[in-house]
Amino acid sequence: MFQNFAAPPAHRPVGERLGRLRAAMAAARLDALLVPRADEYQGEYVSPAAERLAWLTGFTGSAGLAVIGSRRAALLVDGRYRVQARQQVDTKAFDILEVPAAKLEDWLGKHLAAGAVVGADPRLHTANMVEELATALDGRGIRLALRAQNLVDRVWGAARPAPPRGAVLPHPLQYAGKPAAEKIAELQALLREQEHDAVVLTMSDSIAWLFNIRGSDVQHNPVVLAFAIVPARGKSEIFVDPGKLGAAARSHPHSAASWFFRRLTGGRAVIVRAPDPCALPKARKNATEIAGARAAHKRDGAAVVRFLAWLEREIARGEVDEIAAAARLEALRSETQLLREISFDTIAGAGPNGAIVHYRVTAASNRRLRAGELFLIDSGAQYLDGTTDLTRTVAIGTPTRQMRERFTLVLKGHIAVATARFPTTTRGVELDGFARRALWQAGLDFDHGTGHGVGSYLCVHEGPQSISRRGMTVLQPGMIVSDEPGYYREGAYGIRIENLLLVREADTPPGGERAMLSFEVLTLAPIDRRLLEPALLAPEERAWLNAYHQRVAATIGPELDAQDRAWLAAATAAIG
Repeated sequence: MFQNFAAPPAHRPVGERLGRLRAAMAAARLDALLVPRADEYQGEYVSPAAERLAWLTGFTGSAGLAVIGSRRAALLVDGRYRVQARQQVDTKAFDILEVPAAKLEDWLGKHLAAGAVVGADPRLHTANMVEELATALDGRGIRLALRAQNLVDRVWGAARPAPPRGAVLPHPLQYAGKPAAEKIAELQALLREQEHDAVVLTMSDSIAWLFNIRGSDVQHNPVVLAFAIVPARGKSEIFVDPGKLGAAARSHPHSAASWFFRRLTGGRAVIVRAPDPCALPKARKNATEIAGARAAHKRDGAAVVRFLAWLEREIARGEVDEIAAAARLEALRSETQLLREISFDTIAGAGPNGAIVHYRVTAASNRRLRAGELFLIDSGAQYLDGTTDLTRTVAIGTPTRQMRERFTLVLKGHIAVATARFPTTTRGVELDGFARRALWQAGLDFDHGTGHGVGSYLCVHEGPQSISRRGMTVLQPGMIVSDEPGYYREGAYGIRIENLLLVREADTPPGGERAMLSFEVLTLAPIDRRLLEPALLAPEERAWLNAYHQRVAATIGPELDAQDRAWLAAATAAIG
């Protein structure tokens, strides 16, 4: 199993850890300390050795920041983690604040006096964040002090996990589609065009993409924790633990990179801040990566359909719980013989657990799937030819009218995005409202983005593209994004429908004047027809759903045995 369902410790010594940390802060003459989720590579996912926020607070979400004062402390999270944070964190020890409404500088200004000093590890924060916070605090008479030694690490001590040392592996050209030397040459040409002498790369997925390498330093994400310097001319350098390098890695790419450690000493340089120059080329999948994505989704779709058919049979026979469901889905993906990893911990939420957007089932939280409830399962896989991510919401027994109505509103938003035709200058933020319109008309909404980018056997959350209120990147052909509107009724159930979409060129309609783009749906799995309220669907929405289900049946059906094929035929039957 790639997923671990172990329950967290029944008692987290938060008070004792806070006490030791505050003693270290006092010795360092700090009045407050920032503890972010991020590590020095600034990726979304971190290794166990960098899980400082989880160790200190108990919060395991993928984004957040704690601020520790001498008497009070706070955890800042976004709307995705409103429920999870209150379940995992001792609210007597931490105030739970929701951003962007709550601001870090306001909390610090309220709880610190003028002349106070706030400590931060400069490796774990972006330069922009440090500068903006320092300016905001300066106006309140508070100083931000950057300290090289991390106090959390000192307090964590010998119990802190060792840094990861997973092997570096070349990513074959048959999956990458473009040699590393060619990618590097294109990047160097861009540097010369911009009159830059070199670029420093810190994002692990960018380095993996550029050099056509993969690793296992971060759970579920096949990346190598490293830094790289690419000069405008000459050979590139990767700074990586040499223990990760076997013979194959050392010789790859033999014509473009040298692999060694060296210490950067002082010098004179003009630093130019700019977006990661690998981000857009990585996001625009080449023809080989697109073909791989289609193959991976067909393979994955067959496993998911087999799972959904199994789930219905098992529920009819007796009891199924969240862990059993997640384990069965992983086992079916493993039977393909091509599964390298799951792309994230499966979110298998029954009943009220489905309302926790990033719920992670453990032995302590495991819940039986009960009649009259909904079951939300969000999962994905890592194959050499592609990364998958999909969510399906399943009715257990007979759903209520409210469940059907709200599921249908979510589906309407999902279809609105999937069928969108949009100009080539369109940003993700301009499509986000498509997914919300039907919900908004009913006075409802969801507190996460509609869609994130997805890598090619890389991170399941990939930037810079997204369909969200923060999606300021123009969508371009070859990008893959998720389409996952939802609705969450706290304490009752959650609904989410997620497919992955490929941005592609679209024909301009007769009389049209602008070049247009549209989406190709990559994900192949049925949407639960039992949760529909057909009267709420427009004719064109019904037509889309019937056409999608017909495609799923035609593509996946031949991959199944007779029993599962019969189930799929029923699950994809046309609605009137």
